Amino acid sequence: MSIINKTRIVLIIVFTFLHFNVESQVHPSLVLTKEGVREIRSQLGKVPLFDASLADVKKEVDAEIALGIDIPVPKDFSGGYTHERHKRNFLILERAGVLYQLLGDEKYAIYVRDMLLAYAKLYPTLPLHPQERSYARGKIFWQALNDANWLVYVSQAYDCVYDFISPADRAKIENDLFKPFADFISIGSPQFFNRVHNHSTWGNVAVGMIGLVMNDEVLLDRALNGLKNDGLPAGMKDNDGGLIKKEGQKTGFFGNVDEPFSPDGYYTEGPYYQRYAMYPFLIFAQALQNSKPDLKIFEYKKGILIKSVYALLNLTNSEGEFFPLNDGQKGMSYYSRELVSAVDIAYLYGGKDPSLLSIAEKQGRVQLGNSGMAVALGIKNNLQKPFEKKSIDLSDGADGKQGGVAIIRNKTNEDELTLVMKYASQGLSHGHYDKLSFSYYNNGTDVLQDYGLARFVNIEQKGGGNYLKENTTWAKQTIAHNTIIQNETSHFGGDFETGSKFASEKYLFDVSNPKVQIISANENNAYPGTTMQRTMALIQEEGFEKPFLLDIIQLDSKTANQYDLPFYYLGQFMSANFAYETPKTLEPFGKANGYQHLWKESSAILTAANSKISWLNEGSFYTLTSVTQPNDEVFFVRIGANDPNFNLRKEPGIIFRKKNTQKATFVSVLETHGNYNKVTELATNSSSNIASLNVVYEDPNYIGVEIKSKSGVVTLFVLATKNNIANQKHRLQINNKNYNWVGPYYKTTIK
Repeated sequence: MSIINKTRIVLIIVFTFLHFNVESQVHPSLVLTKEGVREIRSQLGKVPLFDASLADVKKEVDAEIALGIDIPVPKDFSGGYTHERHKRNFLILERAGVLYQLLGDEKYAIYVRDMLLAYAKLYPTLPLHPQERSYARGKIFWQALNDANWLVYVSQAYDCVYDFISPADRAKIENDLFKPFADFISIGSPQFFNRVHNHSTWGNVAVGMIGLVMNDEVLLDRALNGLKNDGLPAGMKDNDGGLIKKEGQKTGFFGNVDEPFSPDGYYTEGPYYQRYAMYPFLIFAQALQNSKPDLKIFEYKKGILIKSVYALLNLTNSEGEFFPLNDGQKGMSYYSRELVSAVDIAYLYGGKDPSLLSIAEKQGRVQLGNSGMAVALGIKNNLQKPFEKKSIDLSDGADGKQGGVAIIRNKTNEDELTLVMKYASQGLSHGHYDKLSFSYYNNGTDVLQDYGLARFVNIEQKGGGNYLKENTTWAKQTIAHNTIIQNETSHFGGDFETGSKFASEKYLFDVSNPKVQIISANENNAYPGTTMQRTMALIQEEGFEKPFLLDIIQLDSKTANQYDLPFYYLGQFMSANFAYETPKTLEPFGKANGYQHLWKESSAILTAANSKISWLNEGSFYTLTSVTQPNDEVFFVRIGANDPNFNLRKEPGIIFRKKNTQKATFVSVLETHGNYNKVTELATNSSSNIASLNVVYEDPNYIGVEIKSKSGVVTLFVLATKNNIANQKHRLQINNKNYNWVGPYYKTTIK
């Protein structure tokens, strides 16, 4: 037999094998399956929540089809017309594909096919996006991240209409659009694709999803495990200063599951970006479960993907809004489309926990797939149970040993007070320099706030919808947070590489007694030669209308320093128990490290043993009582100095300052009390209940704080600051009285 004939036989065998594999693949097989579609169709008209969700999507897609297909040449940043049009296109494509499968109406398949063919015609002509701001520019969008978003959603649309599209059109769409698209955001953008970050998660999943649809094992392996040789130097950074590559770094989807998630499901970038990344994490996991069940992806790393949904739901206030830790937009909540999908998928693949149904019921819509139908059926059958958010300590780091975030809640009747103390790692490029910072909530109201990010997402007028320079000069700086600043310099000098090496250490987390819940942590690296310990306790005490928050900070340094402690409150200032001076001309509070963005509105040198500052917000009164020493200073400040484009919110703060000291102790109590009714114009219980606050004992091993109410009831709280062993016995004499107890802390009430 000739060599030519042998070659022909080999090619025929290879072609037949490939043809068989492609043609034998069943579609849809990602989020929807053939069997799942049959089951959903059999339930249509019988399951109210699913039917309502379907009707809403149908109305939306029909309106877009009526407008016609619009695929403009890309030119804009976020918020601009071309950006928003292409974003709208990928969302509508995915929904149109689902409607074709569930309703069987070919107009939806035609719409998807025609738009894909139009993109296949445009894509080969596109250079890199004209906006040059990103470290990894896209083609359709200004950054490859948004290109990956597009492909994650459009892959699902293609899966739904795959069998409807002719082989010739499929060949054009795949060869001119999907294959070069997948290569561009991976091989062509290794700095985007081959890192541990929410960006690369989207990239990995985009390549993996289209690989599954096209039955391309090369793309799937690339998605799961990353590029084998990326040519990137170790230590490479993005344009925000975030690390792209480190020695020995895992890559691909598995790497992005392994590294950022702690064993508790906390995502190191913080809840805002965890919410954003949950869609690709879980939608790809669902696709892998449907098409590659042998991977057992939902069992990977002890079920971390399902566990992460619970962690994220716990990282919300009573209104479902995520705590804005690190870069986080205030107001983002579990009502977002990413969390609708996440809750549905976690319910179906995580054991059908009925408590998730109560979240889905609040969300008021479901994903149009098998998981959404499962949730809607559960709600129809009244299986839902309350999702109880309890006090929880979420570890950070892949090994759970990189600090964490503690959430302490006290719920009485319909009211909930929530303390969030962050003692976590840097949080990658979206991290802030805010070791031992905290925020505090009364139901859904910020009492003492975390500023979050400085960005107006997708608002073109504000920097193209991108991060503003004030995110670096203000929002990330330590002074923007409720924590200690030494010598007007941010933690780790505001240096990302240094900050990424360290995390705070938990000293104590004890919520076993619902009336005395405690978190305490140490930070020994934010300032060389200085140790910090912060202990916060939410205490429910007799004679107080609501629980109060006790805050103790102890500092010890090798040198004398200036220490500032801010409290960023919201609302209207009511009163202070000391005289303060208000200048006729406002000046910035400082020159750098965020201080330049604060107006100094007034100041005082304190002389009394206690300072009291009260404010009113959303109908509740708050009083901050602090232990002070002679020559301590307090400043009333307002955000917004050196802000020519009005990019910052003009919100108030209080800063306590101690100068020229090696050892310093800050002790405060925050009360929530009273009510003001704007209709009746009546104020009730508008004054503090604290008569005095004192440090009654302090040495290298213990600190004792006494809180005396106006009725004469004394609360004594003592902490063993060096020994946190649960069964350790302690004996201490305070004011000629002996106290004996077991464990790290002691609390008693003296009437």
